[in-house]
Amino acid sequence: MERRDLAVWLAIVAVGLAMAATGVAGGAALGTDAAPFLGVYHLVEANPTALAAPAVAVAVLAVARRRFAARLSWRRVLWLSYLASLAWQLALAVMPGTEGLTRYLTDQDGYRPQLTGIGSPADLLAAVSDPANPLSTGMTGRPPGSVLSLWAVTSLPLPDAALGALWAAMAATVVPLTLLAARSTCGPVAARRLAPLLILAPWAIWLTVGPDAVTAVLAAAALAAAAHASHRRRHGWSATIWAVASGLLLASATMFAYLAAWFGLSIVCLYFARRRPWHNLATGLGALIPLGLVQLAGFDWATGLTVAYHGFLERIEFNRSVLWWIPLSLLVLILVCGPPIVSSARKMRNTPAWPFLVGSAAAVVFSVVMGTARGGVEQTWLPLFPWLMIAATAPARPGGPPLPFPWMPAAATAATGLVIQAVLVPPW
Repeated sequence: MERRDLAVWLAIVAVGLAMAATGVAGGAALGTDAAPFLGVYHLVEANPTALAAPAVAVAVLAVARRRFAARLSWRRVLWLSYLASLAWQLALAVMPGTEGLTRYLTDQDGYRPQLTGIGSPADLLAAVSDPANPLSTGMTGRPPGSVLSLWAVTSLPLPDAALGALWAAMAATVVPLTLLAARSTCGPVAARRLAPLLILAPWAIWLTVGPDAVTAVLAAAALAAAAHASHRRRHGWSATIWAVASGLLLASATMFAYLAAWFGLSIVCLYFARRRPWHNLATGLGALIPLGLVQLAGFDWATGLTVAYHGFLERIEFNRSVLWWIPLSLLVLILVCGPPIVSSARKMRNTPAWPFLVGSAAAVVFSVVMGTARGGVEQTWLPLFPWLMIAATAPARPGGPPLPFPWMPAAATAATGLVIQAVLVPPW
């Protein structure tokens, strides 16, 4: 089955890349020369730092295949997963050179230069809420949380390399948080075997280059808290508190990306599957707190969503054809998730983690239907990618025996990340 999934994935990628090349050669309205990604293609030059990422990939695969890895305590699995994810992110970031860790902070079209003239959070809220603001498309089209977090981080008296490493350290928590939710729903065996696939996923490239990493962390924490609250062994006030925490985290995630609201569907489905309907009230109550606070601060979330949507379409309507970008955006999703996305889609019915897939898939479908999936989904869909892979290590049939470690998809996934980072220069 692994070989078949890999063959299907390779076939889809080959067809998609051929279509992208045809569009670029034919002068289609894509808005980029690096379709299906935004940016440009440029082969990375040989340098000592380029060897770090292959070394990390080989080390992760070697450790995952060892017998002692299956006997490690769960706490050690989480810590090792975090450290390995951080190492993979940093190694990918420095493949083009050490400037790869700071490019998104120093580039004139990036984030940091636009924040130099803003002195307070109130100024930031005013700039984001103003349709005529001078901020780039990357900074608008999203709630104020992302801009506030970048302003806070870049205000620290630290060199750019340290800021990049600090951001990567925060972003790496996505993997252990996803594993916590996977263990609660799928069991420890499936979660352990999922770890290498998450660690070596190509979407790690974009975890260190923008504010969507914060959304991914908060969304993962919200889903992990919901899974913890609805576990069959948790009852009473303890379960209620965790459900409220899930709502707080979910609403906080929507302060960084509007797309994060779709994870609420995952939480509702999870409570339904576990027969904990009253948890929806607690989670909903928790979600009202951040939304109410930002409302008092002067930012209306619903109005911001409407303004962002129309502003996005006005900026890219004539530069990026929606008919071309629908398949190209889906190709990006398939590329950055690697072969595990095929296994996950095929085995969706076989896993108790199906609520996570439902919410993430609904967000993708909604983006496509509304016409906002027109390039840059490698960033905007970043919070969704881990959850679209959640069923990759599910058994072949519902309730069937666990499958062995999927080393072939893991190796192909790591190779995909290396190739993308070696040839792509993103605009961030």
